[in-house]
Amino acid sequence: MIPPAKLARLVDRFHAVEAELASGAGGAVYVKLSKERAELAPVVSAIEAYRGTAKELEETEALIADPKGDPEMRGLAEEERAQLKQRFAKLERDLQVRLLPKDAADSSSAIVEIRAGTGGDEAALFAADLLGMYQRYAQLQGWKTELMDMSESDLGGVKEAVLEVAGQGAFAKLKFESGVHRVQRVPVTEAGGRIHTSAATVAVLPEAEDVDIQIDDKDLRIDVFRASGAGGQHVNKTESAVRITHLPTGIAVAQQTEKSQHKNKAQAMKLLKAKLFEMERERRQSARAAERKGQVGSGDRSERIRTYNFPQGRVTDHRINLTLYKLDRIISGDDLGEIIDALVAEDQAGRLAELEQEG
Repeated sequence: MIPPAKLARLVDRFHAVEAELASGAGGAVYVKLSKERAELAPVVSAIEAYRGTAKELEETEALIADPKGDPEMRGLAEEERAQLKQRFAKLERDLQVRLLPKDAADSSSAIVEIRAGTGGDEAALFAADLLGMYQRYAQLQGWKTELMDMSESDLGGVKEAVLEVAGQGAFAKLKFESGVHRVQRVPVTEAGGRIHTSAATVAVLPEAEDVDIQIDDKDLRIDVFRASGAGGQHVNKTESAVRITHLPTGIAVAQQTEKSQHKNKAQAMKLLKAKLFEMERERRQSARAAERKGQVGSGDRSERIRTYNFPQGRVTDHRINLTLYKLDRIISGDDLGEIIDALVAEDQAGRLAELEQEG
């Protein structure tokens, strides 16, 4: 049974946030309150459904227990009780999932970094496949994507790409993609038809908002240089590319996609904030429980998480032992959601089990 006092506190907080927003809060306060309201609204809706069904069940039980009641009405109430119990159990489970402690970054947009790993040109071609997969998946979720940076290989593959995925809850789903993705297939460059194994790494960062992290200008070193294309040739004659180094941490980011130095600087700052936000988030997580044991993967980009086997048409996610024989639809992004949803469900089940053990 979920403690009624806990539910009451959440409903009260929701109404308090709505009242503050209605009073005309502005600036960073408005952004913060709007974000909190968006997170609380579905929880409060679930609480209302849970409470309403609990009341219906209570009234039905009372009707059945009343010795003076109409026998026919009692019979109908007994039929209804079975359905209500089933609905109540489902609502309770849904509410428990919604009440699980959340990663503070779950509602954030995401920045996805893809890098070709071992395998040369074939790894770069696979990295390009992954980029397309995430772009299509994001489109199906109704999220917006923007390619912040990309370095191409000679054969049209991707040595490195940075993709911004803007949308409510993008990080909550995409964070399970961090790690090593392995591909087994016959490369286009292979004349003998032999299967090669290549890899690409994916790192997913929550996009930091201005209210999440502040950077002091004196902690930054900003260098400008000429942008260059594939093979090192200069693609323009002005110093439009920007490199920003955060002196306290040594983190450096560079952007050269745009022709405007101003736009490249803005993109580089966005990426730097995301990296600093992620570093602080990881520090808090490790301090908070040395990484929960039941978590689906550690998000470590050195951990092999998934294999895409083209000859067999299968994709295997090693963290949850899930194998699907629909590689084409997954690598196209159309059915990637099936794997991501399974990972989210596994993570929720693990955390619920852990709470029940503690209880």
